[in-house]
Amino acid sequence: MSDKSDCNWQIIIADDHPLFRHALKNCLQQNFRGAQILEAEDFASLTQLLTEHSQANILLLDLQMPGCEGFSALLYAISQYPQIPVMVVSAHSEPDIIRRSLDHGAAGFLPKSAELAEMTEALTTVIEGGLWQPADVSGGSGVSASEEAVATALSKLTQQQFRVASMVYQGLLNKQIAAELNITEATVKAHMTEIFRKLGLNSRTQVVLALGQLAVKPQSVEAFR
Repeated sequence: MSDKSDCNWQIIIADDHPLFRHALKNCLQQNFRGAQILEAEDFASLTQLLTEHSQANILLLDLQMPGCEGFSALLYAISQYPQIPVMVVSAHSEPDIIRRSLDHGAAGFLPKSAELAEMTEALTTVIEGGLWQPADVSGGSGVSASEEAVATALSKLTQQQFRVASMVYQGLLNKQIAAELNITEATVKAHMTEIFRKLGLNSRTQVVLALGQLAVKPQSVEAFR
């Protein structure tokens, strides 16, 4: 493994638990001296950081954050910022979750229970262009056909459309979405029209069901069109 005791990497940590972010940041600062550590606590702050630091060396992403559902933040980062490798760092380390993360394009998966030495090796491997997963991953079914269809459709959305779709999933009304994004309701409706078209759907309920496929424990939906 290369010596990264002194580097100029930009590392984004996206996790809603401040204690975990603090602990992870301390570990990174000790092992990657000189690295700039950036923190996001929810999907909104993550999108802002990605906009401002689009050449970051790696994104360490939790699967559970306010403002996004399951793998949706991973899909957003990969589709909008393909130049930034994403390492999923999650307490959910079941084989299915690991395989789904990698199937959706994550460059690595690291359980939150990982030892410091493993974390250091994993980050170095991914930043240098490699892939990383836990040593013993057996079983797991990976991404289903319906989930893959949702992921493919979501990759067609613009950044703003993706955020609108995520807010629809959270149950926000057009008026609330407009206030949150500082846009007009007419603009929200225009985004919704494009979301329906690109996803091949006809209603907000169908959008909610589609994004539900990306949950850590996905909803049961027979078909996605």
